[in-house]
Amino acid sequence: MSTNYTDLQLDAMRELANIGSGNAATALASMLGREVELSVPRALAVPLADAVDAVGPAERTVVSVVLPVVGELEAHVLLLFPTEDAATLCGLLGVEPGTEVGDSAVGEIGNILGSSYVNALASLTSIAIEPRPPHVVTDMLGAVVASLLTETVGERDVALVLDSELNVAEAACSLSFLLLPTAGGMEELLARMGVGGT
Repeated sequence: MSTNYTDLQLDAMRELANIGSGNAATALASMLGREVELSVPRALAVPLADAVDAVGPAERTVVSVVLPVVGELEAHVLLLFPTEDAATLCGLLGVEPGTEVGDSAVGEIGNILGSSYVNALASLTSIAIEPRPPHVVTDMLGAVVASLLTETVGERDVALVLDSELNVAEAACSLSFLLLPTAGGMEELLARMGVGGT
């Protein structure tokens, strides 16, 4: 199911993941006032159509944070939190999960994490891009991803999937980060990182 990327290209994507997660952990620790560790044990590049399978059962309910990315590269950043982990994060902030305030809190956490990855990407590739404000949706995983895939084109388009482990003050959470570029976006990113061509 994986695409025909070389080891060098996959290493470049993992390096992006590690830099982005380091930035994100620092920013989130500042917001929460607690120590944060964020690791990325798995980085995959998969066809957009296979992105759902890569992150879990399509029928699983998740809390998602979507950040549109605009500029020289158009994409969506999608952060997926299992509902119980979103509730844990809300608890750390002292807000009720599933409420308007809870969704706003998760959206802000997603905004910090997603923006950190996007800024790392911009810095590494010298592509002028910026995230737009996030929106939060709670739905089945398959429905969330499918709604975003309708906005992309091309069978060869690829999603970058980063499965991450988040530890906040010894409270463990998991999340999946997906970068969903529009047509040809992943090839452009790899070319900017000096590892273009398959």
